[in-house]
Amino acid sequence: MAGSNRPDALSLVVYSGDYDKVHYALVLASSALALGTRATLFFTMDACRALLKPDPSGTPAWRRLPLGQSTANNFRDGGAMDDDFKGRRLADFEQLLAACVELRARVIVCELGLKARGLAPEDLRADLPIEIAGAATFIEDASKNGAMLFI
Repeated sequence: MAGSNRPDALSLVVYSGDYDKVHYALVLASSALALGTRATLFFTMDACRALLKPDPSGTPAWRRLPLGQSTANNFRDGGAMDDDFKGRRLADFEQLLAACVELRARVIVCELGLKARGLAPEDLRADLPIEIAGAATFIEDASKNGAMLFI
């Protein structure tokens, strides 16, 4: 790829709490990072639930995320869809999240989004480099030559 027409940064507003949409936000961010493009993930509202701590049995919170209408008929929840991805040797949620962290994605969780859903920063996973900030921080981070997507 020539890359000259590619944005110099990818800024993703991850708003939806549907597993398939959050998963694809991770696909986009990790792909951009692999190509050398800076990526920022801004989790807000129901998407914040994807980054909650595992339950007492160790099950990641994202496994219980619902699915968008287009995929809901095929699977009962995000965990079932993720298991299907693994079985077909597709990148699963944890692999994509780990790739984003390893490739240095900026992960911001919206303070307003947390409060709106009755969550606190302490409810989030401690193994991820999460920043708690607001929309102004996200917008300040964006590049005038970048791309911004709302998922």
